Amino acid sequence: MSRISLASNPFLLGFEGLDELVERAQRSSAEGFPPYNILQIDADRYRITLAVAGFAPEDLSVTVEGGSLVVRGRRGAEAGEREFLHRGIALRPFQRSFVLAERMEVTGAHFEIGLLHVDLERRAAEARPTRIPIDTPG
Repeated sequence: MSRISLASNPFLLGFEGLDELVERAQRSSAEGFPPYNILQIDADRYRITLAVAGFAPEDLSVTVEGGSLVVRGRRGAEAGEREFLHRGIALRPFQRSFVLAERMEVTGAHFEIGLLHVDLERRAAEARPTRIPIDTPG
């Protein structure tokens, strides 16, 4: 079965990586932990909030890797063995990735009452036309 590429349109020059981008986004959406919200603050600012109950700020890392925002959580060893009657708070290690558009930058992250907030902003592109000179032989 042949697969139709999203970037097969001849007017979309330089978008060969679009298929890979869509696949990365689909893989990221399949992750279920931790739950998160995405808030659009205004036209160019966003906030991702992850529910990370049981994790301390030092257990978390926020990085930008290859055009993706990557949030990781890993708890240190708990002191002593405990016998839980019910364990509903997941403390397993996790990695949650978000594919970032071009010009999207992480502007900060802060931790508050079991929630990790990551702020993003879309930087304005230069919208000035560029004149291209035409060479002639001779």
